[in-house]
Amino acid sequence: MITISGLKDNILKEIEHLESEMIKSLCRIVRFPAVSPHNGGRGEEAKAQEISKILIEQGLTEGAELEWIRIPDEKSHTGNRPSIILRTPGKTQQRLWILCHIDVVSAGDRSSWNNDPFEPVIKDGKVYARGTNDNGQAVIAMIYALKALKNLKIVPEYEICLGFVADEETGSHYSIEPMVNNGIVDFREDDMILVPDGGDSKGDFIEIAEKGLLQIEFTIIGKQTHASSPNLGSNACRAANILSVTLDEELHKAFPDCDELFTPNKSTFEPTRRYTNVVSINIVPGVERISFDCRVLPHIKLDDVIKIAEKVMESVMSQTGVKVKLNVINRSDAAPCTSPDSTVAKILSKAINEVLNVKPRFGGVGGGTFSAFFRHKGISSVVWEQNTEGQTHQPNEYAIIKYMLNNAKVFALLMSGA
Repeated sequence: MITISGLKDNILKEIEHLESEMIKSLCRIVRFPAVSPHNGGRGEEAKAQEISKILIEQGLTEGAELEWIRIPDEKSHTGNRPSIILRTPGKTQQRLWILCHIDVVSAGDRSSWNNDPFEPVIKDGKVYARGTNDNGQAVIAMIYALKALKNLKIVPEYEICLGFVADEETGSHYSIEPMVNNGIVDFREDDMILVPDGGDSKGDFIEIAEKGLLQIEFTIIGKQTHASSPNLGSNACRAANILSVTLDEELHKAFPDCDELFTPNKSTFEPTRRYTNVVSINIVPGVERISFDCRVLPHIKLDDVIKIAEKVMESVMSQTGVKVKLNVINRSDAAPCTSPDSTVAKILSKAINEVLNVKPRFGGVGGGTFSAFFRHKGISSVVWEQNTEGQTHQPNEYAIIKYMLNNAKVFALLMSGA
């Protein structure tokens, strides 16, 4: 009879045996540039088909249910955005979901890459390519965690639901959002959700909370004129400068609260994008557009942030005579935190400790994942993986092979209940 300790050892060793297959599979999927059609790409169809092939080749669809979910998107060349769910029966009806996104951001400036961003290079224990770290290594880790159990003829403790999801990078409007909010997928309140889309190199950080997100854009409308006769126009550039500085000061003054669950521990209000106005230095611009990115502590209402912005707009219009319009580009109100005492948080903590020999710590982040959609519905959801900080969306992105193996080990222990 195999003891619990022996079972764990067998699982961890099997993951090690699968290393070369995992590397090959990671290289296979990152060759498909699954960039959103809303950002000039062709979407996830080809990559999803390749992932489906891997699942079938590894025998993971035998005795399981493979479901394709296609959310209509008129900008996609296929007319939709594809996601895949693989459901594998377990000993109990309790469900463990592991959900990864398969879309990626664009390569950006190709001259900043040492190699073709969509042709993987293996070097010094790393795999270089766009999408290796975000979210390719986790996609492969969850596939081969289940493969290890199948090879060892271990029936999972829970029903294992693996989700390979489209459209995370541009807001999840064609994937998780309608799946959760419109009932396209049968998520239940007692489901355990793990989203491997954030973490650190030590692997000890479990994200249980996210700040609210508010991205707003201001259009300042004045009157263009020659710079030698500013009295004949209304300088939108000056008004934009006043608005930006004043709003920055007023927001920080209005919302100084701290929450040590987060790093940074305060709400952040950052002036970011500013569009090109005029091409000549001797023209007073008549139109300016500037943006703010706000990451707001969960107890602060985003409507209160907007009220401050509107107050500053009124003041700027009164001072300068310009018109100012506000447009909310993105808004995501903060969801309730997942409890550290939730079942998914506890079993994940145990598995992390078994594999990495670290005591996990819980915290919140300023970035957004689709974990928030579940928290809004009262479903416990945590975000974790061991990954390399600073790689997300960067040139020469890479995944560390050892981390991919460690993630697979943690996932496999979770699935087995060991």
